[in-house]
Amino acid sequence: MFYLNLPLLVLKFWFLEAPLGLISFFGSLNSSFLNLFSLPLLIKTYFRPWKNEYRKGLVGFSIAMGIFVKTFVVVADTVLLVILLMLEAIFMISFLSWPIAVLMLFFLK
Repeated sequence: MFYLNLPLLVLKFWFLEAPLGLISFFGSLNSSFLNLFSLPLLIKTYFRPWKNEYRKGLVGFSIAMGIFVKTFVVVADTVLLVILLMLEAIFMISFLSWPIAVLMLFFLK
């Protein structure tokens, strides 16, 4: 009787359990990416001086330099995050459509 349930178990794994595991993995990957590239920290400290330089007469320059440098770093981090999210979406769509694509190969010429 186990052999009769095997196709249902494969479908349950492929379309329910594996995507949930992938979503969990991608969430962990995104969290690690954000921590590694310090995007939340850069946004929180956007208007603070770069390198925390609070010397007399240099505070304004340090804040301006911090904003200038952090702007490029935040834009680069955001671009990398968008690329990562697009790759994750492409992988998820490919993973879910793989069994359908394999079955379609049987019916082509």
